[in-house]
Amino acid sequence: MKLFRNLYDWILHWADTPYGQPALFMLALVEASCFPVPPDILLIALSLSRPRRSFRFAAICLVGSTIGGILGYWLGVGAWDLLSRFFYEYIPGFTPEIFTRVQNLFSEYGFWAVFTAGFTPIPYKIFTIGAGVFQINFLVFVFASILSRGARFFLVGALIRHYGEPVKVFIDRYFNLLSILFVILLVGGFFAVKRFFH
Repeated sequence: MKLFRNLYDWILHWADTPYGQPALFMLALVEASCFPVPPDILLIALSLSRPRRSFRFAAICLVGSTIGGILGYWLGVGAWDLLSRFFYEYIPGFTPEIFTRVQNLFSEYGFWAVFTAGFTPIPYKIFTIGAGVFQINFLVFVFASILSRGARFFLVGALIRHYGEPVKVFIDRYFNLLSILFVILLVGGFFAVKRFFH
């Protein structure tokens, strides 16, 4: 828990530096295609430091995540044969069996498959790259990504903007418990992929 506490405090102080917003943008961008940690933790930390700017932070997160999703899509289109082995070996949640199931989900649900992955703890990167590999309509993919990621990030921003300091006090008081919950959700997302897609 000390590691999470230190990480939380370190991220929180970025709101007072010129690097908080660029870091949020980059984290959202890389998470959508390859990085395993979602950007929500930095979005929450920055928003708690500046509740009045929470919508601005949510917008930065949305733009970064959308661009990252587009990059993931084009990685799937043009470089999957070269990169597939790396993703299967080093990125949690990627297996050939899961990718076959993702293809079936795209065939059946299209827009809703992307939307669900973008809004829930299901690893979004599997769907961004999968959308490119399986040649999902690009405009549908982008539209679903913007709606789902926007709903997710702006919901976080709205809660913090509305409740502000009480949310910060709650997080400070129950930080250890929330850290455990965060890890459970993160791991649970990957577990859900493995269980649901087999």
